Amino acid sequence: MVAHDNKKDDLLDWAEFNRTILAKHEIIATGTTGKLLEDKLDRPVKKLLSGPLGGDQQVGAMIATGEIDLLIFFWDPMEAQPHDSDVKALLRISIAWNIPTACDRATADFMLTSPLMQDKYELQLPDYSQYLKRKLPEVTS
Repeated sequence: MVAHDNKKDDLLDWAEFNRTILAKHEIIATGTTGKLLEDKLDRPVKKLLSGPLGGDQQVGAMIATGEIDLLIFFWDPMEAQPHDSDVKALLRISIAWNIPTACDRATADFMLTSPLMQDKYELQLPDYSQYLKRKLPEVTS
């Protein structure tokens, strides 16, 4: 879970409302958001670095290595972020790896209450084999 400063209260309210469902899952969050969630839900949260200090990139790396199954990222569309490039990279990697991604409360509600959340879900990973086999142009010094 990730939330920009102006969206932290919204995420905390959402998490508290869904505490029973969330109790069945491991929660991983960026720094401040993780601490706030841990206090609000009274349960352990795996806390990464703060988003601007690399937490967004840590989440992205965990997505790429299959350690994260879905992303709840309440981001603020009305406020420029000093780490906008990291935010864009995180959203790009979640789509590249076909990770369900909720960027607002309504989408998070639909995702969390989906019947697909009740059973084991086989994520269809994209096939990037052709991309990896592409011939790169030669670099000259």
